[in-house]
Amino acid sequence: MKIILIILGVLFGLFIIFQIVITMSTAKTENQDYKLIQKEEGFEIRYYPASTMAKVTSNIKSYKDLGHSGFGVLAKYIFGGNSEKKQIAMTSPVHMEISDTVSSMAFVMPSKFNKDNLPSPDNANVVIETTEAEYVAVISFGGFANEKSINENKSLLATALKKKGIAYHGNFRFLGYNPPYQLVGRRNEVIVAVDSEGF
Repeated sequence: MKIILIILGVLFGLFIIFQIVITMSTAKTENQDYKLIQKEEGFEIRYYPASTMAKVTSNIKSYKDLGHSGFGVLAKYIFGGNSEKKQIAMTSPVHMEISDTVSSMAFVMPSKFNKDNLPSPDNANVVIETTEAEYVAVISFGGFANEKSINENKSLLATALKKKGIAYHGNFRFLGYNPPYQLVGRRNEVIVAVDSEGF
């Protein structure tokens, strides 16, 4: 019995160390650049400059299914599935947008890259694009995101914006910041574009 307890203690200690290492590694990952414009109760307004993304679209209508299919396709591109067989660093967050017509997942490319110096994807379904600069409202939440938590935060953000009289447009989008094997310190966000007037 004592040996079992010792083994369990060692395994638990290794698990804690692994999670600490993962959290520290995530903290070193390049994040998409933005400027905080103002903080409100429960949400904030940010300005995102134009950025370069690798994007895949589909007709999938669920967060879970889009996450599984889209991530694999984009991961192959940055892990060498491109014209130069180049390894491209993973950044955060991963962008996901689900609508009634078309859904998409996108990886933000490291800031040293643009459409002109990125290798071409081997998979024709991966498209390199430059986003428009935009103002967005953002609500953050922890834990493992799922359909329910994303929809709940969409509703919370919409209600908060209406209460403040801030107009928004377009689809709500999900931003995920952590690998699936990171169990603690997880960060998720729901964002939506807002009118720039007043900011």
